[in-house]
Amino acid sequence: MNYISTRGAAPALPFNDVLLAGLASDGGLYVPQSIPAFAARKPGWYDDVAYRVVSAFTGHDIPEPILKELIADAYDSFSNRAVAPLTQIGDRLWLMELFHGPTLAFKDVALQLLGKLFGYVLQKHDRHVTIVGATSGDTGSAAIEAFRGSRYADIFIMLPHGRVSEVQRRQMTTVDAPNVHVIAVEG
Repeated sequence: MNYISTRGAAPALPFNDVLLAGLASDGGLYVPQSIPAFAARKPGWYDDVAYRVVSAFTGHDIPEPILKELIADAYDSFSNRAVAPLTQIGDRLWLMELFHGPTLAFKDVALQLLGKLFGYVLQKHDRHVTIVGATSGDTGSAAIEAFRGSRYADIFIMLPHGRVSEVQRRQMTTVDAPNVHVIAVEG
């Protein structure tokens, strides 16, 4: 699987290189060169479905057993084995629960896996990144949880002083990890 820039002037890159690059060299966003088709299958555990989808986009950059392990590790901290279970709330009405992650935010579903993917790729390439983010709550705590303790990433999260809930503030400011830095900003 290769990725191309939305502006068309940057070289096509494989998954690992796109993950490390962020924006394309021409200022565009990297998007998949083609969108894979997925055949309908029997329902399975979230890990199994995640592997089928994610492996289509990582190509051969992450070997199958490693990708399966990264996915399992990413969702091991979720309070429900199903990760995002469906709950029936009406005759033909179902609700997907996206609050079973470590910070209770729906953003955990993506960020827990992203943290594992980054860790693998950064270690493989012997690279280090600095992540800078600004948040009013959920994104910051989910990102911190995904990258806390990483040897390959430092994360700096800015939040508006006195403008986040007490629970979210504590989720961000009580993490005891040397790579996590939280900055309260006036204004």
